[in-house]
Amino acid sequence: MKIRKPIPSNRSYDQVLNHYLIEKALATKLKAADRESRKKIYSSMYNELFSKVPDHPRLTKRSDETESRKKVSHRMAFIKRFLHPNKVFVEFASGDGRLLKDAAEYCNQAIGVDISDQRDEGEDFPDNVSVIVYDGYDLSKLTDESVDFVFSDQLIEHLHDEDVEHHFITIKRILKEGGSYAFRTPHAFCGPHDVSQYFSNTPECFHLKEWKFKDVKAIELMGFNKVKYYWSAKNVHVRMPRFYFSVLESLLGNIRSYKIRKMTQLFLPSVTCVLVK
Repeated sequence: MKIRKPIPSNRSYDQVLNHYLIEKALATKLKAADRESRKKIYSSMYNELFSKVPDHPRLTKRSDETESRKKVSHRMAFIKRFLHPNKVFVEFASGDGRLLKDAAEYCNQAIGVDISDQRDEGEDFPDNVSVIVYDGYDLSKLTDESVDFVFSDQLIEHLHDEDVEHHFITIKRILKEGGSYAFRTPHAFCGPHDVSQYFSNTPECFHLKEWKFKDVKAIELMGFNKVKYYWSAKNVHVRMPRFYFSVLESLLGNIRSYKIRKMTQLFLPSVTCVLVK
């Protein structure tokens, strides 16, 4: 297959192609599945992917302590402003739990929500850290209006179209009045950001939808009182007016060239928003 952009120096063409074909097949299966079938797929798809793609970047980066700490540091730079010693913090897709561990120093409880508990069994976690394992739908273990702040990074792009509304309604249910949900997802205009980026102009793998700020408008209609918009990349997070993003999306929406789309990342590095209940 023709390469759209350079292959990473630590992977071969055959490794990246294998990753792409396996992930695309799993994503195609997920897109066609009904809700009951998706529950089963969600619980097993990453185990299947990682078993067939042992060189997957998530596995290699997880074992790199420096890379892991850098990732946590970038996220803490954004969420620390929302944490408080008396507040309950929830992270969706908490993964290895290292962000929970750092956040626990600044809040009353730090709770991870994920389809599996991926924390290292040999790693110590504070008593105020816990993980809820769920099927992607049933989060009854968290009661109504019991959480002050929710965060997710690189999550909503993985949601099936039919599950997006359910996700945000669940967030709204568990948040206290005045509570916030901060989410960060790659911007569609400088993507795709999954492994299909090497072979396609559109996401075909586990990024089922890559978002624009324009797409957040539909989320507002679910009853959140306020939305704050941010230019966000690594350790820099600047609140900006919606108008800034609206203008840029109008100007940059028809670009298809990989090199120019890469430059777009300077202006639209992510879709980062805070929804206030």
